[in-house]
Amino acid sequence: MPITRNVCLDHLNLHVSDMERSRAFYRAAVAPLGFTELVHEEWVLFGPEGAQDLCLVPHADPQPVHVALAAASRLEVDAFHAAALAAGGTDNGAPGLRPQYHAGYYGAFVLDPDGHNLEAVFHER
Repeated sequence: MPITRNVCLDHLNLHVSDMERSRAFYRAAVAPLGFTELVHEEWVLFGPEGAQDLCLVPHADPQPVHVALAAASRLEVDAFHAAALAAGGTDNGAPGLRPQYHAGYYGAFVLDPDGHNLEAVFHER
């Protein structure tokens, strides 16, 4: 059962150097998490139905950050990792338990085309 908690972030902007390359990567990588795509002027936004949580913003010199996206199950984490690698991401941690964070932490990590460390995580009790 996932841990329930209040959400304190509304959205996150990621600077990307090549919008079309990043758009294709994120479209594939976050689809297993139930994220859909919305284009708004120069930005591309992704999130669960009715939300735009992750915004891609064109930028000449993006500085890599770590972004962790909530998954509903271990299967979603696994599917995210596979989809992100198939879309050209670089493995930065295969799906698995991460007991150093907590006993039920199941996550996977992939570097996107700009070096952002994208994670999908499922918290078990």
